[in-house]
Amino acid sequence: MRKRIVAGNWKMNMNNKEAQALAKDVAKVLGNVTDVDVVLCPTFTSISAVADSIEGSSLGLGAQNMHWEEKGAYTGEISANMLLTAGCRFVILGHSERRSYFGETDETVNRKLKSAIKAGLTPIVCVGETQEERESGVTEKIIETQVRGALEGVASADFDGAVVAYEPVWAIGTGLTASTEQAQEVHAFIRKLLASIVGEEVAAKTRIQYGGSMKPANAAELLGQPDIDGGLIGGAALDAESFAGIVNAS
Repeated sequence: MRKRIVAGNWKMNMNNKEAQALAKDVAKVLGNVTDVDVVLCPTFTSISAVADSIEGSSLGLGAQNMHWEEKGAYTGEISANMLLTAGCRFVILGHSERRSYFGETDETVNRKLKSAIKAGLTPIVCVGETQEERESGVTEKIIETQVRGALEGVASADFDGAVVAYEPVWAIGTGLTASTEQAQEVHAFIRKLLASIVGEEVAAKTRIQYGGSMKPANAAELLGQPDIDGGLIGGAALDAESFAGIVNAS
């Protein structure tokens, strides 16, 4: 039985004071939850404040991005080891906003994935199709290209424990949500694809999150599907009660 994982991606929202307050609110309502892995992913500048706010709770801390190099002349970037020493255990890689706004590719996601694994961070690898790609009937082709690209040269044993997030780009921040059947269909496809890449044993253990306008109102139905193991939550994660509603539906 795979343990559910619900991660809040706060994106570029909230200053330190606001982030600290939200983290404390989440810790108050979810800090003793142990049957679901609950992860908060604030901005880089708020990681330390959030780490202090959730200390002693069951909540995990993650980052929204990282660089693949350990150190060097990469102005504005953050390494995996820096995240670790700041208290992070998780890191989001290849989010669609990183791909569309900042030119990230399957190759750069692959390099980041290898670096995260080497450092001991748990990667949350994002994949997903645009509205145009779905309407063109190439969803599975796009997903396969992204998954294979991200996992190129990654050993099965190294990928064991990693998380995949399916985020249909057309359902992020739009209020649109993939139907339960659509989401489950792609999640099942991803698991089958992983089996062909890292083996059935690792694929069966890999947690696959849904990330596309999941809310308390639709969480239970989505999370009730056999291959949906949690959520990568955006807007709903910015309110403690809303976020808790999703976690409690897990």
